[in-house]
Amino acid sequence: MVYLDCSGIRFGSQLDEKHLFEWAREIPCVAHWERDTLVVKSKRISEASLRDLLALFWRYEIPMAQLAQFKNTKNESWFAAPIMYWHMAVFGSNE
Repeated sequence: MVYLDCSGIRFGSQLDEKHLFEWAREIPCVAHWERDTLVVKSKRISEASLRDLLALFWRYEIPMAQLAQFKNTKNESWFAAPIMYWHMAVFGSNE
């Protein structure tokens, strides 16, 4: 299991908060929530699931550096590409 810290999120409304939890539950790699922690089944996730996590974390301003652990030889060509909007948030300037 992979534990992703989602604490400190600021929601615009109760419905906004509800949508975060519903959206996350729809991502196939997500096992469940433990309070403010999103639990992912494995470090080996599909491209679609990783893209959904990137979008979710970007939308809710959840610290994205913790997503770097999902980089592998199969996805690094697009996931770690410096031109991607998430690159600095996930990898900083050292990648």
